[in-house]
Amino acid sequence: MSAFRTIWTTEDNYVEVIDQRHLPHDWVVVKLTTYQEAEKAIKDMIVRGAPLIGATAAYGIYLAAREQNEKAYPNSFMDDAFKALRASRPTAVNLFWALDRMEKALAHATDLVATAWQEASQIVEDDVETCRMIGVHGLPLIEALAAKKNGEPVNILTHCNAGMLGCIEWGTISSPIYQAVQKGIPVHVWVDETRPRNQGANLTAYELTRHNVPHTLIVDNTGGHLMQHGLVDMCIVGTDRTTRQGDVANKIGTYLKALAAKDNEIPFYVALPSTTLDWTINNGLTEIPIEERNQDEVRYVVGKSKATGQLDQVLICPETTKAANYGFDVTPARLVTALITERGVCEASEDGLTQLFPEQKR
Repeated sequence: MSAFRTIWTTEDNYVEVIDQRHLPHDWVVVKLTTYQEAEKAIKDMIVRGAPLIGATAAYGIYLAAREQNEKAYPNSFMDDAFKALRASRPTAVNLFWALDRMEKALAHATDLVATAWQEASQIVEDDVETCRMIGVHGLPLIEALAAKKNGEPVNILTHCNAGMLGCIEWGTISSPIYQAVQKGIPVHVWVDETRPRNQGANLTAYELTRHNVPHTLIVDNTGGHLMQHGLVDMCIVGTDRTTRQGDVANKIGTYLKALAAKDNEIPFYVALPSTTLDWTINNGLTEIPIEERNQDEVRYVVGKSKATGQLDQVLICPETTKAANYGFDVTPARLVTALITERGVCEASEDGLTQLFPEQKR
């Protein structure tokens, strides 16, 4: 589908990722050679997006196994690696899923390095196919709207970046969009800038540009106005964690989009791989931990300077002003029209989810 992936292996069997903090202005590649570097890549948002975080953590375990083997470290070194990677980001459940999968694979392995390499690589390939299938199941939703538009574009509003840059390839919300474009269906995407880190402006707009998808960048509070004036046909967002009852944790501001969509009778879809489902919790509002990040992400904006052409930080408030920086919010299942998964589309509820995933029935 794409000319590049977000994470790949090198000839010397290390790992490279795109440093997404530099997009859309510069293409910077970071080489990961230790689990500590993988941990830093996750913590510092060199990589971001739940599926990509999971894949990076999986390769982090491979790097730990390799280093332990090469330097004859004690078994506690692997325990330290798992502990550090688990603590790197608290909200994205894919992180814990990937580490649990790696731990299970290594439990009885005779060759830790080879097994870790194979398992991490399989996690990556599984995500590619999962995201492709999300697009297969989400495409009919766009086709149905297109049939009513008489050749006019289907206007899709999204928030943050749950495209290929948050995954490996295809993406979650972007997979139905890319597959619609491949079929010749006219679409147009409203791209929320997504403060404070501007993942919509920096990343979603970047990849839509690379894939020649018509789009318009908007400030975060524009969505409701567009909906009131009939300029949005559907909303699609991603998720970092979804409960068994269908509550959705996604980038801060998602809840407000869902409220506006509900008020204007616009379908609000959430596209997600099953690895983002947390079957152990029910109530998203009380049980999903919400990451609080450094206040300077709010107090400063990062962009390319007109004067120097270099990336720079600009303070946008008085120096003494404090800022709150919640990374995510929770959208209750009642505001979600449906969930789009690799197994199909379902109601945002335990009944809906367990119809697609009967193995999770209680």
